[in-house]
Amino acid sequence: MHILPLIGGKVEEVRRHSHCLALSSAGPQSQTYYISYDSYTEHLRWHRTASKIASQRVNSVDLSCCSLEELPAQLFYSHDLTHLNLKNNFISLHKGVPALTRFCKLRSLSLSNNALSEFPLALCDISSLTELNLSGNRLSSLPADVRSMHNLQTLLLDGNFLSCLPVELGSLEGLTYLGLSFNCFSCVPPVLEKLRGMERLCLAGNQLSVLDVAGLQWLPARHIDLRLNRLQKVTAGNSDQLVHIVQLDLRDTGLQELDVRPLCRLELLRCDRNTLTLLRASGHALKSLHAAHNELKLLEVQPVPENLTVLDLSWNKLGCVPEWVCESGKLEVLDVNHNCVTELPVRLMSSGSLRKLLAGWNEVCRLAERLERSLLEVLDLQHNHLTELPHNLFIKAQSLRYLNVSANKLESLPAASLSDDSFSSLEELYVTNNSLTDKCVPLLTGHGHLRVLHLAYNQLQTFTASKLARLEQLEELDLSGNRLRAVPTTILSCQRMHTLSAHSNCINAFPEVLQLPEIKCVDLSCNELTEVALPETLPQKLQELDLTGNPRLNLDHKSLELLNNIKCFRVDPSPSAPCVNESHGAPAVWSHGYTEASGVKNKLCVAALALDSFCGIREALYGVFDGDRNVEVPYLLQCTMGDVLAEELHRGQRQEDYMTNTFLTMQRKLGTAGQRMGGSAALCHIRHDPVAPGEHGGCFTLKAANVGRCQAVLCRDGKAMQLSTTHTVTEETEYRRVRQHNAIITEDNKVSGVTDSTRIMGYSFLCPSVTPRPHVSTVTLTPQDEFFVLGSRGLWDSLSPSEAVEAVRNVPDALAAAKKLVTLAQSYGCSDSLSAVVVQLSITEDCCCFCEPPPPPPSPGLGAHASTHPYSASGDGSIPLPPASSGTVSELSSEFSTSEMSSEVGSTASSEEPPPQTEPLASHLNPLGRAGVRRPACGGGSFHRQFSGALSDNGVDSEDEEPIAGVFSNGSRVEVEADVHCLHRHDCSAHGHAQTSTNIPPAAAAAAAATSHHEPSPLPFCSPSPSPVPPSSPCLSREALSGTLGRRARANGSVACQGRNQDLIEEAADAPVRKQGGYFNAPAQPDPDDQLIIPPELEEEVRQIIQQQQQQQQQEQIQTHNQQAHSYQKPADYFVTPL
Repeated sequence: MHILPLIGGKVEEVRRHSHCLALSSAGPQSQTYYISYDSYTEHLRWHRTASKIASQRVNSVDLSCCSLEELPAQLFYSHDLTHLNLKNNFISLHKGVPALTRFCKLRSLSLSNNALSEFPLALCDISSLTELNLSGNRLSSLPADVRSMHNLQTLLLDGNFLSCLPVELGSLEGLTYLGLSFNCFSCVPPVLEKLRGMERLCLAGNQLSVLDVAGLQWLPARHIDLRLNRLQKVTAGNSDQLVHIVQLDLRDTGLQELDVRPLCRLELLRCDRNTLTLLRASGHALKSLHAAHNELKLLEVQPVPENLTVLDLSWNKLGCVPEWVCESGKLEVLDVNHNCVTELPVRLMSSGSLRKLLAGWNEVCRLAERLERSLLEVLDLQHNHLTELPHNLFIKAQSLRYLNVSANKLESLPAASLSDDSFSSLEELYVTNNSLTDKCVPLLTGHGHLRVLHLAYNQLQTFTASKLARLEQLEELDLSGNRLRAVPTTILSCQRMHTLSAHSNCINAFPEVLQLPEIKCVDLSCNELTEVALPETLPQKLQELDLTGNPRLNLDHKSLELLNNIKCFRVDPSPSAPCVNESHGAPAVWSHGYTEASGVKNKLCVAALALDSFCGIREALYGVFDGDRNVEVPYLLQCTMGDVLAEELHRGQRQEDYMTNTFLTMQRKLGTAGQRMGGSAALCHIRHDPVAPGEHGGCFTLKAANVGRCQAVLCRDGKAMQLSTTHTVTEETEYRRVRQHNAIITEDNKVSGVTDSTRIMGYSFLCPSVTPRPHVSTVTLTPQDEFFVLGSRGLWDSLSPSEAVEAVRNVPDALAAAKKLVTLAQSYGCSDSLSAVVVQLSITEDCCCFCEPPPPPPSPGLGAHASTHPYSASGDGSIPLPPASSGTVSELSSEFSTSEMSSEVGSTASSEEPPPQTEPLASHLNPLGRAGVRRPACGGGSFHRQFSGALSDNGVDSEDEEPIAGVFSNGSRVEVEADVHCLHRHDCSAHGHAQTSTNIPPAAAAAAAATSHHEPSPLPFCSPSPSPVPPSSPCLSREALSGTLGRRARANGSVACQGRNQDLIEEAADAPVRKQGGYFNAPAQPDPDDQLIIPPELEEEVRQIIQQQQQQQQQEQIQTHNQQAHSYQKPADYFVTPL
């Protein structure tokens, strides 16, 4: 047996071998062992455990979250143990705790969250203890023996059931920090008066109803925390006796008025998130005042606080900046965002100490015309009514590094200097959503240090080439939403540029941006590009190129082959690709567009789901998922949630709580990933509800559900209608529910310091305090409903629902609308990952009562199977498909995406290792298909998804995983593709050939026979007439009715595709070849010379022959259906098993 001491050692993953770890010991004679594991689950479990041990010191041991009831025997070999962490275990009072007395040098001990019902008396015998944490247990009292712990300095008893304290606690003279938060105290315990050495007292989350300021005079504590108490009254006292209180925290207490002038030595006052209309405080020693999220109209601080450095008055109702603020000589940060301020004092702008001024979302119409010297470094004036800026702003504020004046009415910008020599320090300039013209471009050249420039959604028509050449330090440039026809070639002078966004313009020539060495992201979507000029080799750091929304763009074979090496390449499908619904002549009901953007750390922690046809043409499903800082949870939700919803719909199509059950079931399927991580989710499901069974007509209903901070907003008659709500501890009902489960809310308003949402996916270790039960709302769609928007957390933190609706209401294209929302959020200061889905609605009276002729009777065999296809029209008056240009088919429903990925992402969603791919990719390809071009279906009909795994902070998305079927990896990304443009035409021809065997060449017949030997043939779908069997028909099997048709269940409960998928997906004619440096070889483009040319004199004859063949095929189909209907009659409860 080999024993390797890991404490202080190193644990590394071996990338060259799958499921392998390198364990190294510490010291000069360190040894390294390479261990290979049979499964990814074991590899992940050992990696976590070994890493925790290796990070420990010899005298410090962390055994938290190990499900221990007793101490391990090996622990007693550490005689010099001083710090021991045993939180989140099940340590027994009679076996585990008494053994702790063997550590005579133990100084710090944590037994929090161990379900202890009594105070462990054995701890009183450990005289060396200086810090003891018993939070999150079930203690109702403290013993008198606690007086023997003389060396105790920190005692944390938060989250218990204490209502009183013993008198003996007063003998602990060395106690400096006492935590009593989230207990049952109705008043301040009198024994605290004896603790003369106590500096910090925490009584947050108790049952205090009255704050007697005079009564605090006998408290020796300098820092008092009274958060989350429901204070009804505050009484004042004599200031002469309250000189010791330095910090007071009264956040979330429900106060309407507050007068703390008796606290003359108060340095820090926090009273955020109340309903204060009046606040009075003493300014003798005040250094920091935080009063955000109130209803303040009056703020009195006397005398003038000469030591005040930070003042936060955001989200109030102040009409002006208090006069005494301008007299505070040391004020450095002032935040008055989201108020009603109409004017900023001149003295404030020219303050000699102010470094950061945030005055956005106010009603400021103008600034002082002439400014004196200013030391401002950050100035935020967005969302005001400014028409101009002071002409000497940059001359007087030479220290200004950040300026945001987005969402104003600016028509020009001030000059950087009066001469060619400029001393401007400006590095970031945001002027998005103004009325700037080409005249402002020359004025930007004076800012030689400019790194970030956002000029989106202005009125620019040209960008002078010579002026752009002078911005050599530029790294990020956003010119989206203008009228530009070209990007200057002088962009090559910006050698440091890494991001160029110029979507929603009129650009018709591809810029030379791909010659920049540092370029990472290029967005030229929604333009008029016709060709792409590519260099011989692409930049090494290029990660994303978006060319969607360029309908006239034509890429040749060589360009496609080169662009396929980009990790995230997005382009529209070929214009020659037939639409999946081109045979339907009925109008579209909905169309969508979506986009995503990574955060500042280049991690894409969001995902979107868009299914224009879900479980039939009368339904649609859209979703947005936000993992905050992790990429795994949103990725799993995107891949699996559609299947889960389809299963719930099958269990009870009339069931009203199917959306709630979807979220609860998805929580279980998150597996180990949902135990330690979480994410927000918002789903919108559109379905057609008939008036009565067997009758035609009905209405469309939109059911929205959300957890976390993802939300959905409906635009009805031009006004925003919120479909979602956020659940936080600021809501009284949610706070009570969380407290019933004895949870602790930290100072940043997060449950157990993890999440600020009380309802969210994942974080199962916080259950039942944090649950995945969603908020569900249902609305009936009317012709007044124009569109709805789903957005991630960052979007709604930057844009209000009404502002988002107003911003995109007049944007005709859904993709351009989604792009605009994300661009606005980024310019308004959002640095998180962003995702937006815009679904445009065309609900008319005709849509609600649309009906078709009754379908022919069902036919056995393949005919019945074909009727289960989700793109078949139902016989009870269904709604036709939307157009292909709006992304008719699923962005995620491919046989390689939703289910197979969800169950084969390693141990994230399952405890079992993913099975290896045994079926070659070519076996999934349709011989009659056509290879499409890669794109992410941002409003189009194909799908492309990027997944950043290497940037994750854990090993769930390790590169050593076995390859997933249908998921193609390149470096640290995972991409899933599905082309959805040709199946309808190909299936029609295939079905026609099957009926007319004389038209099948021998080689094709042999190929068809070989294909049918391995897997079922494609589902026939060639007739524009309704499906033989409506979705509600009892002749459909359970598998056909659910959203998992043709899929196999996985061990973790998710489903994966086998054989053909139930969605209409084009299957490529030639299997793309996977390359060393990229994903695929580009598919061959059709050669015009190879097309069949009919002489003019034979055109009429050929047309007549084709018409005769079509009529003959239709007659044969009708005869076949009639014969099958006559001979194939089954009882109502009989289910046809699909082949």
